[in-house]
Amino acid sequence: MLSFVPKEFVMVAGLLAVPAAVALAQDPAAVIPKNDPRLVRLQQYFGERKCPIGHFAADFLAASDANKLDWRLLPSLSMVETGGGKGTRNNNIFGWNCGRTSFRSVKEGIHVVAAKLSQSPWYRGKDTTGILKAYNSNPRYGERVKAVMQTIGSPNLSTASLAALN
Repeated sequence: MLSFVPKEFVMVAGLLAVPAAVALAQDPAAVIPKNDPRLVRLQQYFGERKCPIGHFAADFLAASDANKLDWRLLPSLSMVETGGGKGTRNNNIFGWNCGRTSFRSVKEGIHVVAAKLSQSPWYRGKDTTGILKAYNSNPRYGERVKAVMQTIGSPNLSTASLAALN
């Protein structure tokens, strides 16, 4: 079937595909420095509450940064929906789609939900308050999530503000 395709073309196509495959294989959380004050705070926050998703702190940050979301939103949604992963089914720590959606892994769920919250027509272009209203129209829901966000930390967490939390 490929006998009509010149071998040079196949070789060039293969070389072009390699960087894409390497980029896909990289861990998005690897771009978060270990001394990022947000990472330190999320690990501390989840640890204090004995949440099983604490080791995904860098994934929360990478997904939030990649999708231009408040870094505290995804962890807060997971706390309100599943107690930080304590009541998770099907790797769905966000209760996404009324808990009916299954993800292959928690990490996949974090990145898929983050992308949906920034790119889906239901959420795109909205601030955090608008995202929360679209996520769950009950006004108390947004208040609960925002209260958790406040507990986690400041939207502009710095090394100085992290020291003040300790």
